[in-house]
Amino acid sequence: MLKRLHLELELPEELAEALRKEDLASKAREALVMELLREHRISQGKAAELLGISRTELFPLMTRYEVSVVDLTAEELRSELTKPIPQ
Repeated sequence: MLKRLHLELELPEELAEALRKEDLASKAREALVMELLREHRISQGKAAELLGISRTELFPLMTRYEVSVVDLTAEELRSELTKPIPQ
């Protein structure tokens, strides 16, 4: 179930003018989803679902927002790399 929230932002006039032609709601949703992903509050799959994109399309977006695609400690990564590949 979706719930619609309305936000109000105060921006300097020159910034508001520059952004007038952009889809601010879409940009705000994108930024919020990326921050929730960075905070580990949602999964990559959920982030892609919320943005209406595939996980493959999500990775470049994560890079743009500097959200790590692989978020493991060095030890966790070492452990994953030593696991046998399922066949």
